[in-house]
Amino acid sequence: MDVHELLEKTLTGLGYELVDVERSPRGRVLRVFIDKPEKPRGIDVDDCALVSNHLSRVLAVEDVDYDRLEVSSPGLDRLLRKESDFARFAGCEITLKLRLPAAGRRNFSGMLVGVVDGKVRLRMDAGDMDVELENIDRARLVPRFATGKSGGKPVQEVMRK
Repeated sequence: MDVHELLEKTLTGLGYELVDVERSPRGRVLRVFIDKPEKPRGIDVDDCALVSNHLSRVLAVEDVDYDRLEVSSPGLDRLLRKESDFARFAGCEITLKLRLPAAGRRNFSGMLVGVVDGKVRLRMDAGDMDVELENIDRARLVPRFATGKSGGKPVQEVMRK
């Protein structure tokens, strides 16, 4: 079983979603990005500690070679990889980088309408565009901030779906 498969299986069993895995060039640092969709405020330090402790034991038993394990939330500008990510974050602003150019460009940004039959629909000022999921090299959420006033000082609140 490869590391990605092992992490996916373990995290699913704990009730978390594996968003991404990164290994440093020499494989010494293993970074694991997790999410819990039903948790409205997102991943916190307690979640990261719980997952880190559990994964440390699992990786030791499975004899996975690494020096340091880092467990983190995917952040406000999280990557979208799976079809379910594109469905979950419909209505959010995203940026896309394509593998092969469309309309002479590889980089796009706009409102994610959703995904149907493996095609992601993006709403831009110039109109809607459908992109094959396989042609997406990288897709990220664009964080939105609502500003308000609190005691005369501007306040920024993160908008999270």
